[in-house]
Amino acid sequence: MIAIDFATEDDLPQLADLLAELFTLESDFQPDRDRQLRALRLILGEPALGRLFVLRVDDKVAGIANALLTVSTAEGGRVLLLEDVIVRSEHRGGGLGRRLVEHVLAWAQEQGMTRVTLLADRDNHAALDFYRRLGFEHSNMRVLRKPLA
Repeated sequence: MIAIDFATEDDLPQLADLLAELFTLESDFQPDRDRQLRALRLILGEPALGRLFVLRVDDKVAGIANALLTVSTAEGGRVLLLEDVIVRSEHRGGGLGRRLVEHVLAWAQEQGMTRVTLLADRDNHAALDFYRRLGFEHSNMRVLRKPLA
């Protein structure tokens, strides 16, 4: 059985495991379980910041998508920043990632969001192709970052 719903406190250890896998694939980040758990708890505890979507296969966590909420002055309304999309390796290739992202996109539209933006590692060609097939387009904007801590 396949289901997609919102994360619960009980899901957090498995979600942190998925994030560790994701951050080993991305060149900008390193896994840090304490940080990941702290951030997951923050999002879970403050739904106005965002929602954590969980893909379950036979009641076991198989994927995550982190939908962060913000406002765009360019769009004149609420928009979504999609992060941390990953499906466990043994469940990849069967359309579950597509199902998860499409679920989040439908939810965002129901919530009145006018745009979904995401970041993907420039060298992760499989992820970039996956998002293109879902209708995401390249932007002329560049990501810049300045650590504050």
